[in-house]
Amino acid sequence: MMLPLLLAAVEAHAAEPGLVEKFGLEPKYIFIQAVSFLIVLAVLYRFGIKPTIATMEERAKKIGAGLLYAEEMQAKLAAAQQESAAIVKKSQFEATRIVDDARKTAKDYLDKQVQEAATKANDMQLKAQQAIELEHKKMLADARTEIARLVVVTTERVLAKKLTDADRASYNDAASRELTNV
Repeated sequence: MMLPLLLAAVEAHAAEPGLVEKFGLEPKYIFIQAVSFLIVLAVLYRFGIKPTIATMEERAKKIGAGLLYAEEMQAKLAAAQQESAAIVKKSQFEATRIVDDARKTAKDYLDKQVQEAATKANDMQLKAQQAIELEHKKMLADARTEIARLVVVTTERVLAKKLTDADRASYNDAASRELTNV
C-alpha cells in the first residue's frame, strides 16, 4: 500500500521543472564557483589548517614528552621513597644496635664497679679485722705485762718481808715466764 503512494510522489516530482531551470543556475558559474571554493580551500589549508595541525602535533609531542617525564619522575620518586625507607630502616636498626651496645657497656661497667667496690670493701674489712686482731694482741700483751707487773709488785710486797732476794728473783722470773706463755 505504500509503494503506490511512493511511485505517485516520484512521478509528480519528475514532472516538475529541473533544479537548474527552477533556480536559474548556469554551468559556467557553477564551475567558477567550484574553482573559487577550491582556491579558498587550498589557501585555508596551506595557511590555516596545516599550521594548526603542525602546532597541534607539536603540542601533542610536548604533552607526550611531559607525560613520559612525569611517569619517569614518578618512578624515580617511588624509587627514592623506597631508598629513603630502606635508609630509615637501616638507621633504626643501627640506632637500636648502638643503644644495645651502650646498655651492654654500661651494664659491664656497672658490674665491674660493683665488683671493685665489693673487693675494696672486703679488703677494708680484712684490714680492719687484722688491725682489730693486732690491737687485741697488743692489748692482751699490755694486759699481761701489767698483770705480771702487778703480780710481781703484789708478790713482792707480800713476800718482801719473808723471802730473800734470790727467792724473790726466782718467783719473779717464774711469774713472768708463766704470764708470757699464757
